[in-house]
Amino acid sequence: MTINNLVQGGLYVALLIVLAWPLGSFMARLYEGKRTILDPVLGPFERLLYRVAGVKPEVEMNWTAYAGALLVFNLLGFLAVYSLQRLQHLLPLNPMGLGPVSPDSSFNTAVSFATNTNWQGYGGETTMSYLTQMLALTVQNFVSAAAGMAVLVALIRGLARRQVETIGSFWVDMVRSTLYVLLPLSLVLAVFLVSQGVVQTFRPSQTVTLLEPARDADGKAVTEQTIAVGPAASQVAIKQLGTNGGGFFNANSAHPLENPTALSNLAELVSILLIPAALCFTFGRMVRDERQGVSILLAMTVTLVGFYGFTASAEQAGNPMFAAIGADIGYGADHPGGNMEGKEARFGIAQSALWATATTAASNGSVNAMHDSFTPLGGLGPMVLMQLGEVVFGGVGSGLYGMLVFAIVTVFIAGLMVGRTPEYLGKKIEAFEIKMASIALLAPSGMVLAGTAISVVTTGGVAGIFNPGAHGFSEVLYNLSSASNNNGSAFGGMSTNTPFYNLLLGLCMLVGRYWIAIPVLALAGSLARKKAVASGPGTFPTHTPLFVALLLAMVVLVGALTFLPALALGPIVEHLMMTAAA
Repeated sequence: MTINNLVQGGLYVALLIVLAWPLGSFMARLYEGKRTILDPVLGPFERLLYRVAGVKPEVEMNWTAYAGALLVFNLLGFLAVYSLQRLQHLLPLNPMGLGPVSPDSSFNTAVSFATNTNWQGYGGETTMSYLTQMLALTVQNFVSAAAGMAVLVALIRGLARRQVETIGSFWVDMVRSTLYVLLPLSLVLAVFLVSQGVVQTFRPSQTVTLLEPARDADGKAVTEQTIAVGPAASQVAIKQLGTNGGGFFNANSAHPLENPTALSNLAELVSILLIPAALCFTFGRMVRDERQGVSILLAMTVTLVGFYGFTASAEQAGNPMFAAIGADIGYGADHPGGNMEGKEARFGIAQSALWATATTAASNGSVNAMHDSFTPLGGLGPMVLMQLGEVVFGGVGSGLYGMLVFAIVTVFIAGLMVGRTPEYLGKKIEAFEIKMASIALLAPSGMVLAGTAISVVTTGGVAGIFNPGAHGFSEVLYNLSSASNNNGSAFGGMSTNTPFYNLLLGLCMLVGRYWIAIPVLALAGSLARKKAVASGPGTFPTHTPLFVALLLAMVVLVGALTFLPALALGPIVEHLMMTAAA
């Protein structure tokens, strides 16, 4: 770790917390139905939406109705995205005349954007029309993020309420999340990104003359280059704020028209974790104990900082095989040292490692460097962050409700250790809650391991693996971890836009989203029906450093026991092979 790495990481965390606190307070008022500063402007439009949709905002739902509304809404979103891809050649705003997307790729992409994963097995600028990018993908960026926030709010109400059957209205929570949080923030960020040079236009791709002619693989002279453009800034803004991550361009946030400057890089990087961090403060406010939210935020931040330090150190150390042949990989005044392969020179190691850590801590998945080009241990850090269940900040809403599931399991185990019925925020944790928590924690992990095993022993899976040995296994493990935990980032070096991987990864994304969200809603309904239990001498406090330490230990322990054998076959053995060869 260099001083540069430490300073940039420290400033980022400080800026994130400073911005998250007021946003968290605003969202607490919003979800409690209190008046906010945006009500005079957006209130009439919100009420108009309810009237048009036939929604009665005062009518709340029990958890089964809430879950049913979530599933129906997401199913309709899936069908819309699939249809737009298959019909885009017949629809307007397709200046490049792109044809229909294949059925298997359309299925994978529709599942990906409906589940807030935003895994992309295609190149956006060469596959999707402007209409598909805007009406299918960008719209899902908003509503899939809002759905995650709605599920979280339902769980918070379950913890805060006493002896009631309802946990709110899914439709109201969706509208308020989109209208009052995601849209205003995206508008501000999009305008800022345009000022930095992110493209926003309906013009077709532009052809320019090269300053220096080049030659192609066949030796023919190349004098012109086609530069893809399009309405990118509006999609980039919500892809970051909604922890979506799907890039307008294939190179994602490493593309100079999607992330052109140091300021745009900082703004996009802060946006990744802004809402997840703010929701911790929202949680504290809504349960009437801000210390609870701060303790969760502290656990997330400590984990993030630790993994950033690990990843940045591994990348700064570089590849010892280069040093063995006389290359200078040390940090100096005139060069960054370390491992710069696959990284943008304008961002360097610090910003690349910080982005890789933030994007996999959240279920964002956007990249400003090629993770496949990281050192084995540098790639291990982002991979493990996903395998922890995307609870270290995680997706908007989904990260915090995943961490709250871990908190419930933590107090249950702590209660067993002292021989007392465990309680969390005054609610007894009993058999049903632990069953639901177990499903939420184990289902994605099972899909990672099962999917990886299937991929490396079947013809369709092996056909997509181009790199032999440990690194090829690491690529498979990373990609299955990404899909099953709704992240969306990828190790390159594999061909995943095939019927086999489009179907397998699509199924993983469905399990990773709904086999967590539905048990969480069941938890919310069960907790809402419980009466409050008075705190006593045996009550385990859940706002202390001891609880933070136990919560972190639980998160790491579950991840280590589940994935250590697989990691040993991939990045760990690859690192040992690299150092032995040096």
